[in-house]
Amino acid sequence: MNDRTWLFVNARLADPAAGTLAFEDLLVVDGRVVARGAAARTHAAAAGARTLDAQGAVLAPGLVDVHVHLREPGQEDKETIATGTAAAVAGGFTSVACMPNTSPALDEPGRVRWVLERAAQAGLARVHVIAAITPGLAGERLSDMAALVEAGAVAFSDDGRPVMHGGLMRHALEYARDLGVPIVTHAEDLTLRGDGTMNEGAVASRLGLSGIPNACEVTAVARDLELAALTGARLHVAHVSTAGAVDALRRARARGVPASGETAPHYVALTDVACDGYETNAKMNPPLRAEADRAAVIAGLADGTLTILATDHAPHTPQEKEREFAAAPFGIVGLETALGVTLTHLAHAGRMPLPAVLAAWTVAPRTLLGLPDPLVPGAEADLVLIDPERAWTVDRDRFRSKGRNTPFQGHALKGRALGTWVAGRRVFELLAEPDAPAAAALPTITTGGTR
Repeated sequence: MNDRTWLFVNARLADPAAGTLAFEDLLVVDGRVVARGAAARTHAAAAGARTLDAQGAVLAPGLVDVHVHLREPGQEDKETIATGTAAAVAGGFTSVACMPNTSPALDEPGRVRWVLERAAQAGLARVHVIAAITPGLAGERLSDMAALVEAGAVAFSDDGRPVMHGGLMRHALEYARDLGVPIVTHAEDLTLRGDGTMNEGAVASRLGLSGIPNACEVTAVARDLELAALTGARLHVAHVSTAGAVDALRRARARGVPASGETAPHYVALTDVACDGYETNAKMNPPLRAEADRAAVIAGLADGTLTILATDHAPHTPQEKEREFAAAPFGIVGLETALGVTLTHLAHAGRMPLPAVLAAWTVAPRTLLGLPDPLVPGAEADLVLIDPERAWTVDRDRFRSKGRNTPFQGHALKGRALGTWVAGRRVFELLAEPDAPAAAALPTITTGGTR
């Protein structure tokens, strides 16, 4: 039987692009969407489809993460493309965009092609490469951006480091504009960050740690928004963490600047209080901020100022994170907790409806990277089946990622991916867990026909 031919029945089909969530069958034949609604069952028997009874679970376009660090090449002790994409599909992601701060950096066409080949060999989530703005992320001159796009790059960033030189950033935006791809800015003023290790505020003072002020992000965002206005290029602001940056982006978008912004689940759910006890698994850049910033980030998502959720998945080895706080690296993992964290703290908390949360993981990321809508007839079926009510507790020892550096260890969440399909092939299935409640039954599958 064709393992890429499926009839999904009794599913609440989420179409975030249309803003709808309703019971609707879906037929996938040879990896492509063929029919929705009543027509799906009509054609299923002839196609020899396996029937999956979703039992009321939500069937949605596969999630897209525009901001991950897969660490390969050169940092395979932290993560590989294979382990990172295994974590991705377990989290419901069918596509991820990897950042260029590998060793060596993704600043040459051959390296872009190598990553794409490795991802194809892994055969799990699709990987899209965000290439380096500058060779070695050194911020001194532009990479051969045209050659990198030809090799398959979908955007440019020096993420992990800001492009401090304003003139160079202007030229990068101009070249990216002409190539039809966005610039993803790591907005940070290094002269303001200094040797800061966490958010500047009462918690840092109490712990005796050097702080990173909000102005470090806000001033850099303001500069890059002005450059986007000047050049007409598409600017995407990564990992927004401050109220000031949300406000700057809101005002820029209101006056027509072609800019978008993302935030991460940890900025929605946590504040700098998570760093208490010198907790290095809550150390990230930009840092967790104060409660007022968390509230502003959530408001920015709710009103459409921030259109994208992204994990900034940044795995490190346990040995690195076990250092003293000042010496430990920035970054946390997020692919396997992202859906649960955002459903728990946004949808279930009443801050955003479920379709809007899913849109921030699907529609806007696909628009940014130029990816097709998987629910359109004829499109490759990149799908995720979600139980938004499924309760579970984060256990990093069960992660598929090599990274264990999560601030959510032991957190009780609600909402989880039950299965993930890429081009109609099931690449992840959540198996029954020994501690799962009896009510948390998994969807059932029959072969041939409908039920």
